[in-house]
Amino acid sequence: MLKLEIVTPEKRVFDGDVESVTVPTASGEAGIFPNHAPLVSALKPGVLSYSQKGGADKLAVSGGFVEVRGNRVSVLADTAETADDVDLDSARGERDAAEKALAAASSASIEENEPLRKKLESANARIAIAGGGK
Repeated sequence: MLKLEIVTPEKRVFDGDVESVTVPTASGEAGIFPNHAPLVSALKPGVLSYSQKGGADKLAVSGGFVEVRGNRVSVLADTAETADDVDLDSARGERDAAEKALAAASSASIEENEPLRKKLESANARIAIAGGGK
């Protein structure tokens, strides 16, 4: 078993034992199981999932860091929302606004568009966990 702790600046979102965790890192999704090698990585906006004996749960995270040490996984997230926390209409509006802004800034450099891409990824993650599809 893994000890998973998910914390945002506002609150402790989750603290408990899990069988596995999948986090969206800057280099792709990382699956974490018991006895995983030590790891520190930046999180990108996306879906964090974890499984327990009773099933699996998902959260939309908008960035932060993950640290794995021993059988302890610590997630320090900028934000972390459950499906119940997500306002689907708001998330869709954010996605649409980010898509329009990216289209308008198509001639901008990759670095200049990075904040817009992060907003789009965050909105898509929120929509995905709320069951709103893409």
